[in-house]
Amino acid sequence: MDAVSDLQPVLHRIDDRVDDLVELTRDLIRFPTINPPGEAYQPCAEYIGKRLAKRGFAIEYVRAFDVPGDCDAYPRINMVARREGSRSGPCVHFNGHIDVVEVGAGWTVPPFDGLVKDGRVYGRGACDMKGGLASAIIAVEALIDTDPEYPGAIEISATVDEESGGFGGVAYLAERGWFSAPRVDHVIIPEPLNVDRVCIGHRGVWWAEIETKGRMAHGSMPFLGESAIRHMAAVLDRFEQKLYPKLAERISDMPVVPDGARQSTLNINSLHGGQAEGHDGLPAPCVADSCRMIIDRRFLIEESLDEVRSEITDILEDLVKSRPGFQFDIREMFAVEPSISDKNGPVAATTAAAIQEVLAVEPSFICSPGTYDQKHIDRIGKLKDCIAYGPGQLDLAHQPDEWVGIDDMVAAAKVMALTASRLLRRTA
Repeated sequence: MDAVSDLQPVLHRIDDRVDDLVELTRDLIRFPTINPPGEAYQPCAEYIGKRLAKRGFAIEYVRAFDVPGDCDAYPRINMVARREGSRSGPCVHFNGHIDVVEVGAGWTVPPFDGLVKDGRVYGRGACDMKGGLASAIIAVEALIDTDPEYPGAIEISATVDEESGGFGGVAYLAERGWFSAPRVDHVIIPEPLNVDRVCIGHRGVWWAEIETKGRMAHGSMPFLGESAIRHMAAVLDRFEQKLYPKLAERISDMPVVPDGARQSTLNINSLHGGQAEGHDGLPAPCVADSCRMIIDRRFLIEESLDEVRSEITDILEDLVKSRPGFQFDIREMFAVEPSISDKNGPVAATTAAAIQEVLAVEPSFICSPGTYDQKHIDRIGKLKDCIAYGPGQLDLAHQPDEWVGIDDMVAAAKVMALTASRLLRRTA
């Protein structure tokens, strides 16, 4: 089964199942698994589990208790399916998240109908990443049908909460050994990163809330108070004058796409200051005693999380010394270290070779500008042989009229089937 010619039957079987692939994708889109709050997780997970159970997979449903968002109304239900082969060997795991972001405005097609038009399947989550999960399922089913005596084990998981950090999904499972050796050897996450690219990692992220403090006074006599908004303006000025120029100079050796993301970045996510307007829409006649800013810092493998934190706190501490009346609080909201796998490692190299065979193009190795669930498999599971590969274009994710190309799903399924077959027979 190592030669390309020996694997032609599985490729032909995928070609014969295009309609099944499309219908599976449509069915998954029709579950409105919006996060937050975490709608329809359980019926979507059970739909996938029932399908795989018919193909000989042992199914487990794992609820993530005591994680953000989990409650009886919106239980964090994950599905893990495992099918043992005919003899001992490695385990290949396909992981896909089933949660999607909110619909938002601007749609011209129904977001949860799974409309098929012009070679595309439309819907919220079509690209990110129900089309990829459907491709992985079809790939595995085709492989089982053409090679029922495969060695090792195949796993497929449908997990939740990736869009909100993955704590109720992959992180929860990783903490309990589901993504660690000896249970699992190789992981493929079918995120939408284009079918001719292998994603080997991602930048780090640090989210924090900065609050500047003031003293309330009448708006007609601001000199009797202390404006927290003006203090926040001083923070923003330091960012513009000192921090942003430094970040722009830092260019990573990580192959992050697009090119602009190869540098360190800082986004101001939101800014809230002062008292809310009244019912009549008129402002409160007060000096602002509080101003809050949420920052989103994306950093490189060459930077440490401690350095990222200290760059911000150093600016704030310097303002305490140099600006009269300046006071602040800072609260860390989320932190993830950068992650990168070896492009010459088993899963990356095998996937790249399969891309070249299926698409007849030279594949590229990339890193994602944002994070995805590889972070938990790497940092918690201590499993390094993990990549993201799947159909769909990254810039379509979270957009109105989100779609995934049918041809791309077929190609991705073929690549994943070839990759899994070869990894299962890998002896070293």
